[in-house]
Amino acid sequence: MSNSPIELERAANGLKLLGDKTRLTIIAMLKQRDCCVCEFQEVFEMSQPSISQHLRKLKDAGILMEERKGQWVYYSLNSNCDLFGLIEDILAHVPEQTEKIRQIEKCCGC
Repeated sequence: MSNSPIELERAANGLKLLGDKTRLTIIAMLKQRDCCVCEFQEVFEMSQPSISQHLRKLKDAGILMEERKGQWVYYSLNSNCDLFGLIEDILAHVPEQTEKIRQIEKCCGC
């Protein structure tokens, strides 16, 4: 990342996005495995539109990628994102989401 005002703005926006606990948890989960909306619904006990809104914000920022597998859309981290290094640094300080991953692996049939 260079020192340009545009890069600084991009970093500030990325930090603002990750300042939300739900989005930060989503990113931490995606560090461990790809997930679909219904799996996030199981973990967060939120409506599909609410989860989709969080995912859309992360996708619009280039942080996430999506891939259709059958009838499901799976989300993953975009390692080519300008902010990926920053995200990795932040995730180094976030607890692993192993329990949430176990929870969705037991419950979801996606």
